[in-house]
Amino acid sequence: MKQEALEIRKPGSILIIKLSAIGDVVHTLPLLEVLRKNFPTARIDWLVEEEASQIITGHKGIDRVIVSYRKSWLRNFLKPKGLVPAVKGILDFIHELRLQEYDLVIDLQGLFKSGLLTGLSRGHRKIGFTGGKEGSVLFLTERPYPVDLNRHAIERSLKAADYLKCKVDSWNGKIPLSDSDRTRIDRLLYENSITDNNFVAINPMARWKTKLWEPERFASLAGRIQKELSLKVVFTGSGHDRPIIDKIVQNMVEGPINLAGKTSLKELAYLFSRCRLVVSTDTGPMHIAAAMGTPTVALFGPTAPWRTGPYGMGHKVVREELDCSPCFKKRCTHLTCMKKITPEKIFEAVQQVLQQRSWGKI
Repeated sequence: MKQEALEIRKPGSILIIKLSAIGDVVHTLPLLEVLRKNFPTARIDWLVEEEASQIITGHKGIDRVIVSYRKSWLRNFLKPKGLVPAVKGILDFIHELRLQEYDLVIDLQGLFKSGLLTGLSRGHRKIGFTGGKEGSVLFLTERPYPVDLNRHAIERSLKAADYLKCKVDSWNGKIPLSDSDRTRIDRLLYENSITDNNFVAINPMARWKTKLWEPERFASLAGRIQKELSLKVVFTGSGHDRPIIDKIVQNMVEGPINLAGKTSLKELAYLFSRCRLVVSTDTGPMHIAAAMGTPTVALFGPTAPWRTGPYGMGHKVVREELDCSPCFKKRCTHLTCMKKITPEKIFEAVQQVLQQRSWGKI
């Protein structure tokens, strides 16, 4: 009788709501795996925004990816003839969201936009965590489960599994790749005379200005890696990042490979899985590298690595212990936390991580 009652309580359908950003979606992949292992026959859908949807599309643990084109709708509203297509897009999206009635809806974003979508969804149980902002908890059907905001984002995400009495014994957290992702990157590297894994990827950009490091410093670092370590350097970034990365490349004597704007997120994941090490600011690609198991040297200034640093063994965070850091500010007049990080410190960190890896210590 007890066993039958337990089976009845298992959800037959689950909706995960984690909309953005890229790193946040990557941090939720372990929870997806745990839910799939504990509820192998359940339908699991994921509601995500357009930019980060590439990360989860094709994942074997997901039955349906529901994409919110929120930013596109907002852009359409500003166009002279964009109102009608924007409204139609929103209505079609709401219709798709409400097609399925879920036993369980999990709001892992904790903001008004996710709370509103939680409210619009058809679900018997709607759960979320403590610390939700902008009134998101008002859309839940149960008291928020507790999370410690100073724990890493992956551990906070897995608290949902604890709340649901799931067994959390193992997870992988890697981004699913297709043969076409691998083939395209292999070809791209071959065209740039890279036929092995003897290269370092550098991802120098970030959305917050306070997370950025000077282009000249990246140029100095990349030059030393190529000259002193005899490793090729590949720069990565989006198409919007290309002008800054071009500036970095122009400051170098020996030209690196510039792949900014030439890879999708999944192709980037495979690229990172092939290289010896990734150097990155605190941004989505840093989390992609860590998720793929690639040793990462991460530059941290205004944010807290214990909350959102590269997760797992073999990574190294470089930051300065300042009274004002972490401040979590997107604007700053002095940027001391990033300016005090020198190319010498990052180069030393790169050497340490490479040596540890060659000795089999990570």
